[in-house]
Amino acid sequence: MKKTVCAILALVLSVLCVACGPAPAPVAEGAGLAVHFIDVGQADAALVICDDATMLIDGGNREDSSLIYSYLKNEGITHLDYVVATHAHEDHVGGLPGALSYATVGTALCSVTEHDSGVFKTFVNQLAKQGKTIAVPETGETFALGGAQVQVLGPVRESDDPNNMSIVLRIVYGETSFLFTGDAEREEEQDILAAGFDLESTVLKVGHHGSENSTTYPFLREIMPEYAVISVGADNSYGHPTHEALSRLRDAGATVLRTDESGTIVCTSDGKTVSFSAERETHNESEQTGGEMEYVLNTSSKKFHAPSCSSVQDIGGNNRATFSGTRSELLAQGYSPCGNCKP
Repeated sequence: MKKTVCAILALVLSVLCVACGPAPAPVAEGAGLAVHFIDVGQADAALVICDDATMLIDGGNREDSSLIYSYLKNEGITHLDYVVATHAHEDHVGGLPGALSYATVGTALCSVTEHDSGVFKTFVNQLAKQGKTIAVPETGETFALGGAQVQVLGPVRESDDPNNMSIVLRIVYGETSFLFTGDAEREEEQDILAAGFDLESTVLKVGHHGSENSTTYPFLREIMPEYAVISVGADNSYGHPTHEALSRLRDAGATVLRTDESGTIVCTSDGKTVSFSAERETHNESEQTGGEMEYVLNTSSKKFHAPSCSSVQDIGGNNRATFSGTRSELLAQGYSPCGNCKP
């Protein structure tokens, strides 16, 4: 009799556990996760650091190679456990060779292994120099990134549109979660919804730079993000982010952050809550109030830098000057912002 009762109790408990879903993974004391949404203009690049593990998701355009190289160097990252090219378009894969020129890589992921473009072939060649090849992940598979768990949600099926072949990743760290959608559009979003994956996320990396055909209402209703980050270039010719995408995010109640407005955005999680810091918050406030900021000038190249920029140390003494004022004043004097620190 006792054995029968115990068996029934065990069955009830197991059913309850399945209904509730898996409990959030425990987070080690003192550990943390950080996502750096790197400002690469009209392109995508995100560096994820959890404990001692690292993952680079996309790398911007070809001309962003030096920026990605410098960013990893400044962060002291000489090894990337994962490099993910969400899909084969240049604004996602173009700058990855810069990362591979500085850091070694454990695993390289992409939804395709071949593409008829020079930038993709350069990416493949840089991997080959390290004895690595591209692995195509299985939809639904999971892997660990430090104390975080990463799941591949897409692409669910083959598509002739590279955007809809984007690798979509959901990262869960404690009670917080992050969804990276590459350039996935309506069709891939519908496939992912039909597959029944858990999409609820604290932070959404908005698909396709905020295009009209991405971040649809059905997709957003399942994600219900608290925050949405858009990687986008200022005054781009595509009109990104579109009014339609911004309206949908507004209706979902998400707080929107944009790299064209704030520069590089860093989100940190302690496993319970997330917080943000933005590269150009103080600059934006300075412009709004008419206040002054400190800059370092290269009088030869006519570039201006943030004082913390790594390029400052390379400026010769005769060409180096300091300036206290606003960005507008420097632009009016014919100076342009540094492409690395983007002050």
